Amino acid sequence: MGRRCSLLREDPKALVGYCGLYCGACGIRQGRIKQAVENLRKVIGAYGFDKFSSELAKWEPAFQHYPEFEKVMDGFVKMFAECPGCIGGGGDPNCAIRICCKEKRYVTCADCLETGACKKLQRYSWPLKVLPEIKALGVDKWAEGMQKKVSTGFCYLDEKTK
Repeated sequence: MGRRCSLLREDPKALVGYCGLYCGACGIRQGRIKQAVENLRKVIGAYGFDKFSSELAKWEPAFQHYPEFEKVMDGFVKMFAECPGCIGGGGDPNCAIRICCKEKRYVTCADCLETGACKKLQRYSWPLKVLPEIKALGVDKWAEGMQKKVSTGFCYLDEKTK
């Protein structure tokens, strides 16, 4: 719960990605990966699988890789535990959308007149849905609305995917 409280104190505008994603609604930013790893470790520890993985490997060969699996879980937590958001340098540093907006000095792609025809945006469905809304409301008001949704538990991971 402490992570969500800190998310609510941040300036909502600072959590708007160049493409129109709201970083505050990102499962990674909300700590879902770290929590999932902690939950999995709790279950593994409760049943002692970590103590006798070499015994389990006799019946299921995959368990011979348990030490590597532990390192992968550590890697997930290390890499995804604290994302500063897109504007803060999180996410893909080579993101074409981020690079384009920074070059043009745009807050988001909603500032661009070419949004509908942009090949960079065509790969994704979310910008085409939210950028007109950001343009109509303004980034501050849109971000405040998204922050209200996040404060009630909204997360992109919970949305139905097609």
